Formats: sequence, C-alpha cells, structure tokens
Amino acid sequence: MNRPAALASAVLLAAQAAAAQEAAAPLKQNWFDDPFFRISTGLPACTPPEGPFYTAEERRAQTHSRLERGTSCWLAGKCADSNAYRYDKPLAPKVRAALLAVPGVRNGSVWVVIQRRWVYLQGCVPSAALARKLERAARAVPDVETVVPDLMIGTRGKPPYRVAGQ
Repeated sequence: MNRPAALASAVLLAAQAAAAQEAAAPLKQNWFDDPFFRISTGLPACTPPEGPFYTAEERRAQTHSRLERGTSCWLAGKCADSNAYRYDKPLAPKVRAALLAVPGVRNGSVWVVIQRRWVYLQGCVPSAALARKLERAARAVPDVETVVPDLMIGTRGKPPYRVAGQ
C-alpha cells in the first residue's frame, strides 16, 4: 500500500473508532452553564458527582422544564427576575464563601451545583453534624431558595447523587 493510501486508511480507522466511542458514551457537557465547583478534598476516596453535565438528548429533554421552572418563580412572586436561573452565577461566590467558612469543611470532599436558586451539596463528609452545618450555611445565603443535602457520611456505600462517568 502506498503512503497516501495508508495515511487515508489510518485516518478513516481513527474516525470510525472515535464515532464508535461517541456512540458508546455520548459526550456530556454543562449545556446550561450551571455553577458547579468543589469546596474541599479531605476525603479522597469520595466518589465525585457527575455535576450538571448532560448529553445532547438530556439537554433537549430538560430545556422545556427548565424554562417552565425558571419562569414559575417569577410568576409566583418569589423572584424579581423572570428567570430563576439568572440568580445562579451571582450566588455561586456567596455560597462558596459561606461553605468555606464552616469549621471542618476541609475534612470532607464537597461539591456544589446551583440551579434556579437551589443549592445541591454533594460528596462526602466525616459526620452528620458537618453535613447539617453545611446545609445551614448554604441556606443562610440570601436568594438561596432551597438546599438539597446529597451528602454521604464517610465514603462507603452508594452515593445519593449521580456519579461522574455514568
């Protein structure tokens, strides 16, 4: 086989392999640019959450409900903005600061997702007391509507959140 033909064949095989891999595991990304960040790394064996990463199909399925949920806050008179998701980026640094101020937070491995003024605490903490302190700290941040404490005590067992790579 001549060199150009061999190169073309290699490129074709690489493209087929990439297409097969994509079909096997669809690309996930943070389509809605939701705040997602890690607060601490004290329990390295903690299973990381997936975060707000979705396939293109999941994105399409969520688009309508996100529009509806974002607007319903405004229609109910709970938001000054017509889209509750617009609060999320300005909330992120405030939530981060509040959580980092909690004594003992560095002993856990905690991630945060913020969607429509809801704060999801995910990861592992060494005690239920720390989980409660983190929940209270996030709830005290102005404009936070709800806090969902998806935290495990320790690192053993099935996490109460979707894990990375699923």
